[in-house]
Amino acid sequence: MWLVLVRVLVLVLLAHSGWVYAPFPERWIGLVLGILAALGLMALERKLRGVPGHNMVGALIGGVVGLFGARMVWGALDGLDIIGEHFVHALVVVFLGYMGVVIGASKGEWFEPARIIAAFRDSSRLHQYKVLDTSVIIDGRIADICETGFLEGTLVAPQFVLRELQQVADSSDSLKRNRGRRGLDILQKMQKMTNVAVQIVETDFPDIREVDLKLIELARKLGGKIVTNDFNLNKVAQLRGVPVLNINELANSLKPVVLPGELMKVFVIKEGKEQGQGVGYLDDGTMVVVDQAKKALGRTIEVSVTSVLQTTAGKMIFCRWPEAASVPEEPRRESRVGDRRDLVRNGRDPRVPERRETERRDGERGGLAPIPPSATPGSMVAAPAEPRSAGEIRPIGDVRPIDAAPASLPSLVDRPAAKAE
Repeated sequence: MWLVLVRVLVLVLLAHSGWVYAPFPERWIGLVLGILAALGLMALERKLRGVPGHNMVGALIGGVVGLFGARMVWGALDGLDIIGEHFVHALVVVFLGYMGVVIGASKGEWFEPARIIAAFRDSSRLHQYKVLDTSVIIDGRIADICETGFLEGTLVAPQFVLRELQQVADSSDSLKRNRGRRGLDILQKMQKMTNVAVQIVETDFPDIREVDLKLIELARKLGGKIVTNDFNLNKVAQLRGVPVLNINELANSLKPVVLPGELMKVFVIKEGKEQGQGVGYLDDGTMVVVDQAKKALGRTIEVSVTSVLQTTAGKMIFCRWPEAASVPEEPRRESRVGDRRDLVRNGRDPRVPERRETERRDGERGGLAPIPPSATPGSMVAAPAEPRSAGEIRPIGDVRPIDAAPASLPSLVDRPAAKAE
């Protein structure tokens, strides 16, 4: 309500001024000009409502500085014989006043109270230094974070970190060499980003040998933070009171949140440590342990989340497989002790001597004559001597299978009959 009264008051005052102090012979023209000036002032006031306060303060300060500069410039030109002196004077005032208002409004954040107070303090806090560790440069995810614009401030790459990267890149080990070269490429990539400021500092601490302690001292000197994914450096820096930005903690916080009872699909890759467990992984690398999922190796199954365990190394999800009871286990093939393939080695059956001894004992108990070793199946026996004519030479050791033996030899079937006789 009070704003409406102020507007009406301004309108009346400007209209009265135009009527009383009319610059033209006809007073109604001055009245109209006063009313138009009041309406223009109200329209400008409506436009300025959406402008931030620090921009308005900047425009005001810039306008005052512009007018003061115009006064100084005109004072320097005073006394010179200038053609169109009044026009030049008006041009200088309008130009410098306009430039002061525009520049002051665009740089209004300079006039924020916090920045004005910080200007009298340590200027390094305005830069928000982020000291990079060797491990986080080799890791490479810092470049993606900087590209998205979530990391502000100046990234500091110390010279001793660059020397360590160079030593890794010159290593004889191919794996270390590739990691070192990757770190140098990542650092060069960040330097080419327009929205990221990368600064190489020559500050070193000769009295300190370890690179981690040098990083802590540099961050403490600059009043910045250490960016790393080294667990040990994170703990030591926190103990020494230096803030740390851990990339691994950021990655863990960005992983999807699952609640007990939710259903998800997972591909079972390998067996777990406990009996019957199966292990799978999500797309972001989160380990999923499924109870009684050993029967589903190499398959994608739907599981139900039972609990979630958050550790320093990452997140683990424990699930159960509802269909585990309805899936039969695969039969196991066990070797039989009496399998002949396990007993026969090098073409010989090791049970033959035992079987011979058993048959011999049975023959003695039943009145049978002992079976000579040459009578075993497949053995070779000497043929009986046959009459030969004089001068006939028969080869020594002429033998033939027992199947071809003459009928005069007693067989196993005929022996009991012979004894009966």
